[in-house]
Amino acid sequence: MEFLTSEEIANKWNISTRRVTTLCKDGRIEGAVQKGGVWLIPDNVQKPAGMKRGRKSNRGEDSGRK
Repeated sequence: MEFLTSEEIANKWNISTRRVTTLCKDGRIEGAVQKGGVWLIPDNVQKPAGMKRGRKSNRGEDSGRK
């Protein structure tokens, strides 16, 4: 099994390196390991499902907006 860095995975998945690092820290990328400050990710791993961007919207009656 080959490993890719977070930067290489970011390019492959078309997302930011920072987002890949966050996914690794949160345990959402199976098989990812950190070695000496570098995240190593199996090259055959799939992009996690449910990757929504942006903040959660709190719009509604409880939000205090009129």
